[in-house]
Amino acid sequence: MSNPLVQAFFVGRAVAEVINERLEVALTDALSDLGKFDAEAREQLRQFSDEVLERANRAAEAANAGQTTTASGQPSSSSVDLQADIDELRAEIALLRTELQHYRRTSA
Repeated sequence: MSNPLVQAFFVGRAVAEVINERLEVALTDALSDLGKFDAEAREQLRQFSDEVLERANRAAEAANAGQTTTASGQPSSSSVDLQADIDELRAEIALLRTELQHYRRTSA
């Protein structure tokens, strides 16, 4: 390597290879971190949804148990109202899920 031009070529090529490798590692790490964040966010959202539904079901069961014990002389319209309330809540949950999916699609 007595010719400085040839030496400069090989040094430049080596620099480009090292930079390329480091960028590849940095990009891979960044994408990996983004994937982990996305997975953790989805898991937290799933846990939140499960907890909300569990509490809603417990509250509905408690309300239903309270109505069945006190509803012996009452008309059955209260149970129809409860079912309507449950149906409305389910519709709202479905709407929220749709909005959440739309938000995820537009954010990605």
